[in-house]
Amino acid sequence: MRKALRVVISGGGTGGHIFPAISIANAIMDLCTDASILFIGAKGRMEMQRVPAAGYEIEGLPIRGFFRPLWKPANIGVAFDYLKSKWLAKKILREFKPDVAVGVGGYASSAALGAANSLGIPTLIQEQNSYAGLANKQLAAKASKICVAYEGMERFFPADKIILTGNPVRQNLLDTKLSREEAARQLGFDPTKKIILLVGGSLGARTINESVLQHLELVKACDVQFFWQTGKYYSAEIAERLKGEDIPNLKVTDFIADMGTAYRAADLVISRAGASSISEFCLIGKPVILVPSPNVAEDHQTKNALALADKEAALYVKDAEAPDILLDLAVRTVVDEARLKVLSENVKKLALPDSAEIIAREVIKLGEKVKK
Repeated sequence: MRKALRVVISGGGTGGHIFPAISIANAIMDLCTDASILFIGAKGRMEMQRVPAAGYEIEGLPIRGFFRPLWKPANIGVAFDYLKSKWLAKKILREFKPDVAVGVGGYASSAALGAANSLGIPTLIQEQNSYAGLANKQLAAKASKICVAYEGMERFFPADKIILTGNPVRQNLLDTKLSREEAARQLGFDPTKKIILLVGGSLGARTINESVLQHLELVKACDVQFFWQTGKYYSAEIAERLKGEDIPNLKVTDFIADMGTAYRAADLVISRAGASSISEFCLIGKPVILVPSPNVAEDHQTKNALALADKEAALYVKDAEAPDILLDLAVRTVVDEARLKVLSENVKKLALPDSAEIIAREVIKLGEKVKK
């Protein structure tokens, strides 16, 4: 009797890691319906809620990121947490007995896949960014396969292990059947007018938010509509600062649950340059202005943004310059049909569809080798 496939998936910390991880899990279950999947995440991080909501079990590790600079005394405690997390990860793996372990980046994947390597469990890592993260670079030597979203990743990983797969995206973005006009009406917008969607991730982005707050007069004066996701972290502060303002063409929310409809309605998006977001823009062919966060490891968001901007597939605005120029650029761009068309056509050329299924097939292959 064939033994059912058992898979551990580890990573998280942000939606950029969690959404691809869940997409991979869903693809594995579509291809191998009797598989068992267990997630390993970091306690207190968003994966501890998002993964169970998607229908999967998750174990949490007491792991956290190192403080910069690395010589800070607080990192002694972080190092102890890492060692404890690796010990706990080994315990979880021995009990669950996976055939293969998958890492998608984030604090937990370093400990979980490090533990898997020490136990002789085959590992696959998925690198979402154009500049590889520290955890994945360290795990690459013992990984069986490395799935990447950008060309030229041989400068970080062994070339014979690399598979160009792209980044898995949230399936509901591709399943949306609404027309642009229907989506606009559903969200309460006038479909005859242009719509700019501003998103800074689930927690928000201060720079993008300030870029709006400092130019409310421009918002009021232009014949463009704005759908502004502030992020939960900033929502109360922004609500206070908008008190007494009457701006009919500005719709403000702390979180957008249905991003498929929001993207479909938007003529132009303003976003951070996380790898998962960029993959979504490529697949749906959405014109975008990228404002990379400067507060990420090795400035990888800037490298992500430039990978598109250099191909005229996105516009790029530096974080430091955004409060001054971002909103004016967006308003000028969204009414420029020729520019929107070029951005849409070029970003769509960079799309790598079926990423989750391709990665899932590689995971299943590794698992089948173990079971033989």
